[in-house]
Order: sequence, then C-alpha cells, then structure tokens
Amino acid sequence: MFQVRRRETTFGKVLTFSDLVYHNIVHTIRKAHGNALMSIVVNLLQMIIFVLAFYFMFTILGLRGAVLRGDFMVYIMTGIFLFMTHIKTVGAVTGSDGPASPMMKHTPMNTSISIVAAALSQLYIQMMSLVVIMFGYHVLVTPFVILDVAGVMFMIWLAWFTAFAIGLVFLAIKPWSPGTTSLLSTIYQRANMICSGKMFVANSLTPQLLSFFDWNPLFHCIDQARGFAFVNYVPRNSNWEYAFYLGLVFLLIGMMGEFYTRKHASASWSARQ
Repeated sequence: MFQVRRRETTFGKVLTFSDLVYHNIVHTIRKAHGNALMSIVVNLLQMIIFVLAFYFMFTILGLRGAVLRGDFMVYIMTGIFLFMTHIKTVGAVTGSDGPASPMMKHTPMNTSISIVAAALSQLYIQMMSLVVIMFGYHVLVTPFVILDVAGVMFMIWLAWFTAFAIGLVFLAIKPWSPGTTSLLSTIYQRANMICSGKMFVANSLTPQLLSFFDWNPLFHCIDQARGFAFVNYVPRNSNWEYAFYLGLVFLLIGMMGEFYTRKHASASWSARQ
C-alpha cells in the first residue's frame, strides 16, 4: 500500500533499462527450447538448409552461369542471411508482449523493453549463425574474399532495422485486430520469398519487372549487399537510402501507434491475442 519512490538519474535509468533488456533477451532466446545454444543451432540448421536448397536448385536448373562472377555460395549466402534476419525479426517484434500481456503487470517492465529485447535477440541469433556458417565455409570448403565487409555488415543491420520498424507497425495494430495483423504479417513474410530478390540481381531485371520488387526495402538491402561483396557487381537499380528512410518512416508510425495503443490498453485484449 505504501511505497517509497526513489528518484533515479538519467544514467541510472539507462542502466536499469539495459539490464531489463538483457534479461529479456536471455528469456526470449531460451523461451522456445529452454537452452540458448539450441535456439542458435536450430536457426543455424534452417540457414544451412536454405543455402543448400538454393544451391542445388540453381545447379539443377543450370542457372549458375547467369549469376555474378565470383564465389557462387557467397552470392547465395548474401541473400539468405539478409532474408532470414529480416523475416525472423519481423515475426519476433510482431509477436512480442503487448500492453495487455501479464508481463506488463510487473512495475519495471514495459512494452519498450519487450520490443527491443525481441529485436536484439533475433539480431544476436542471426549474427551468431552467420559467423559460424561463414567461418565453416571459409575453413572447411574454400577460402573466399569479401570486397567490403563493413558495407555488407551495414546492409545486414539495415535489413534488421527495417524489419524492426515494420514489425513495430504490426505490433501496434495487433491488439485492435489480431487476426488481420497475423494475416498481413504472414503475407509479408511469404511475399519476401520471391520479392526479396535473393535469387537474382536487380541489374538483370527489366523496368517492367523491377516495379514488382523495388517497393521492398529488403530487395534494396540484398542487392546493395552483393554490390559490397563482389568486385564485379555495381548495383544500379537499388539504393540503401530508400530502405533507410523507409525504415525511419515505419519506425515513427510504429512508435506513435504503439504509444496510442498502450494508452488505450484493456485487460480484455489478452483474451483475443
């Protein structure tokens, strides 16, 4: 009934927020399998299966000669890594705890912590998987060279950032219409199987075909990543600025929507989610 309020400094609030985010990241990673290592291993296997599936598909169809000059597996992996990071982050942020979640009844907890933890946990899992696969391929199969490692990493983080912003928009509207949000999120993730451009490069598309893909920020991130990875490819039909500014717009819309939803949260919403 009686509670002593402590006044925290700005630095103290930042430390408290960071500590809560860290513990929520650990909880999120271990939630599915009870072991953080298993979460990484499962994601690692998913990435390997995707890479091998596309490798054999390109080989069987005889399309390897139509792609960029350079290491063919690097071409595939630059698409798969960004694709997995993007769709996994969208799903994680959309599925994070909302304002009606029982976890929000605990005083230090809030939706901001839940959202940031969900996004960072996926970034951690994807980066760990990327390092293991790239290191294994370099050591066990064949050495390879990335033209601009910093540029490729920036595109991975940009794909993660845009996914975080888009997932935040889905999360903001989820309490109002859970069924519609789930459907839209699923459609967006499935559409990226084709529209992400991981199977081709933007320079090979005609203007008519390009219009079907250039709306997608992930398409621009993947194409730009290949421009940073290969010395023989200069992307002309994509730009990372579009993905960055689109991510900022979605982030602003998502933050405003989440703030409005949080202010109008109802305990009965938890029964509909």
